[in-house]
Amino acid sequence: MNVKCESKTRDNVFVQVEVCVQYKVVNPVKSYYEMQDPHNQIKAYVFDVIRSEVPQLNLDEVFLEKEKLSAAVKSQLTEELESYGFKIVHTPVTDLDPDQQVKRSLNEMMTQKNLKAAMKEKAEADAIVQIELAKAAAEEIRIKAEADAYAKHQSGLGLSMQRKAIVDGLTESVNIFQEGVEGVDSRTIMDLIMITQYFDMMEKIGCSENRGTNTLFVPSGPGAVGDFSRQLRQHVLEGAEMSKSMKSTV
Repeated sequence: MNVKCESKTRDNVFVQVEVCVQYKVVNPVKSYYEMQDPHNQIKAYVFDVIRSEVPQLNLDEVFLEKEKLSAAVKSQLTEELESYGFKIVHTPVTDLDPDQQVKRSLNEMMTQKNLKAAMKEKAEADAIVQIELAKAAAEEIRIKAEADAYAKHQSGLGLSMQRKAIVDGLTESVNIFQEGVEGVDSRTIMDLIMITQYFDMMEKIGCSENRGTNTLFVPSGPGAVGDFSRQLRQHVLEGAEMSKSMKSTV
């Protein structure tokens, strides 16, 4: 016999509980003469158990405690009907059906929960991507900075070596000139070298095929050689200091 009963859970949700009562008559005389309406009596006992047990549970617990609910129904029916010649075989809870609005609400809650979890996962994934991109950008900046520093270091070494070579060449020229011409000081020799280089430069400009397009004219003349000489001497001193620094480093 299938008995369907409506009851309210502890969290105020109405639910239809269907119980399948499996029984057999073991004493026909008692069952016929001592109980006037067995079917309605069995339903009444099932209603009584369901309406006393379900309100103690939340909706989720009702689904989880189906076996416990079934055992309570069987225990109550066995106790009440045994004296009337009935034996209760089994009383499984075959269906639990909450109100349609409740089911829609639960489905919506689960949907929103899943959406929230999906958004959280997406946000965490985006954050991981941004972190990795930031790390990659930082690594790229570090590599470029190291390469730039190395290039500047090598450029500085090349410039220092160039200045040192110029200083060494000028020093050698001055020494050779002093050995060939006695009584000439180094400043006079430097002025002579500058004048010679000046006229060599003017000759190259005059003989150049593209002198009209890529020649830069600056105020110059033999009288300006003294200024060039002072500048050159300054560079010679800087080159000498750089040479000392490089030797001490080595």
